[in-house]
Amino acid sequence: MTTFLPNTLEAAIAQAKAATRTAIENGIPRIMVEFVYPELKVMPVAEQFIPVLQEMNLAFKVYFPDAGAAALARRDWDNPEFSVRAIGELKGQIEPDDEVFLFIEPSSVEVNAVEEMCSQAAGRPVIMLQPRLEDIATIGIGYAGRQLRERFLSTLDSAYYLRPMAGAVLFRCYPDPWQLWRETGDSHELVAELPNKPSAEAMERILLGQPSTDSNGEPIPTQPKRGFLSELQHFIQALTQ
Repeated sequence: MTTFLPNTLEAAIAQAKAATRTAIENGIPRIMVEFVYPELKVMPVAEQFIPVLQEMNLAFKVYFPDAGAAALARRDWDNPEFSVRAIGELKGQIEPDDEVFLFIEPSSVEVNAVEEMCSQAAGRPVIMLQPRLEDIATIGIGYAGRQLRERFLSTLDSAYYLRPMAGAVLFRCYPDPWQLWRETGDSHELVAELPNKPSAEAMERILLGQPSTDSNGEPIPTQPKRGFLSELQHFIQALTQ
C-alpha cells in the first residue's frame, strides 16, 4: 500500500512513472496520468515523464493536440530520437513496430481522433498525460455524450491521479486503490481506500464521517437540493468527476 503523499511535483512525477511502468507490465492497455494542479504547465512534466518509456526500451511515439505544440516540443527537446507529432498528423500514423503511444494533454476537441488511434493501437499501451477529454461543452450531456463515455472514456484506467482539494487530497497510484487523505495540520492522514474513483458526494460523506455506501455496498444518494440552479450545479458537478 502506498502510505505517503508526494510533497513535491518531482516526487509525484517519480511516483507516476513507477505506476505507469507497473501498469504497462501488467497489461493495462489505456492509461491515464493526471496531476490536477491549477495552471500546471504540461511540457516540463512530459519531459520528466518520458524517460520511463526510454528506460523500458520501448519504441514509442508522442502526440500533442496540434502541430504547433508538437513543433515547440521538438525544439525544446532538441529534436529527440523518438517521434513527436500532432494528433492526426500524417507523419505520426501508427505503425506495426510502434509499442507505446503517449498523448500529451489531449482534449475533448480531439477525442474522436484519440478514440480512433486507441482502436488502431490494438491493445498496445496508450498513455494519456493530463487528459482533458471530458468537456461537457464539447461532448455534451445527452445521448451522444453518454455513448462516448460508455464506449471509450470508461475504458481508460487511472494509473496515477493526484488532486489536492480544500482540506483533503484524492490520490491513486497503481496498483494501489483510490485513497482519500484528510489534511491534519502540516500533514495528511489516510481516511479511506476505495476500489473506484469516488464522487464529490462520496468524498464529502467520508470526510464528514458518514457512510458512503449502504449495507449492500451501493452508494447512498445525497439529500435532494432545493431550487433549479442548485440541482443543475449538482448535476454538472457529478458529470465532471
